[in-house]
Amino acid sequence: MLIRESGARLTLIELGDLARNDLPPWLERHEDSLREIVEWASSYLSRPHPEVGRKGHVCPFVKASMTRELFYLAVESGVPKSPAETAEALRGYRDWFVEIARRHEGAAQYTTILVLFPDLPRDKVVEIVENTQVLLKADYVSHGLMIGEFHDGPPAKGGLWNPEFRPLKSPVPLLAIRHMVPADLPFLKDDPEQLAEYLRRYGKEAPPALPRPAPAREQGADH
Repeated sequence: MLIRESGARLTLIELGDLARNDLPPWLERHEDSLREIVEWASSYLSRPHPEVGRKGHVCPFVKASMTRELFYLAVESGVPKSPAETAEALRGYRDWFVEIARRHEGAAQYTTILVLFPDLPRDKVVEIVENTQVLLKADYVSHGLMIGEFHDGPPAKGGLWNPEFRPLKSPVPLLAIRHMVPADLPFLKDDPEQLAEYLRRYGKEAPPALPRPAPAREQGADH
């Protein structure tokens, strides 16, 4: 378990904490949600799915993240008043993510933090989870990170290889934080600033199977 005091007290649960039944008292009531998400990550994200539309696991990184013990869980209890309030809380996890990843050098790209919202009523899930993701995306991208929304709605976003597939369905509402990777181009190409950040990091590494944007110098002065 990792604890960080920085304005607000943030706690990250490691897989070993759950294996040892070692949760702090203030998180014990969320144990079922935490275990449910670990099972979901193992049995869904870390395995192939017939509807994904490509070979490989639903998420290419989660199994490696769990194996390398770089898979962390956090809980935001209660019901936030607004996406803006939630976004402010998530900025602390952004900074902590960067700190943790730096410690692991070659394995840093497997760092993952899932922030759970187990107390959200169904009629608040879309408002809080999806709108918070929208508020934070540009800021996270500017730090070389991605933030994704998951809930049992599920979110309307389809898969890259099968638009009919809904890969972001999870049993507990959450926001997932990970590193940006070259394959993230489709998620960033429609926003000029986010595309520019992607090109700065991965411009020469855009996957050949995905649309490749023109180099920044060829995009014109209005970009």
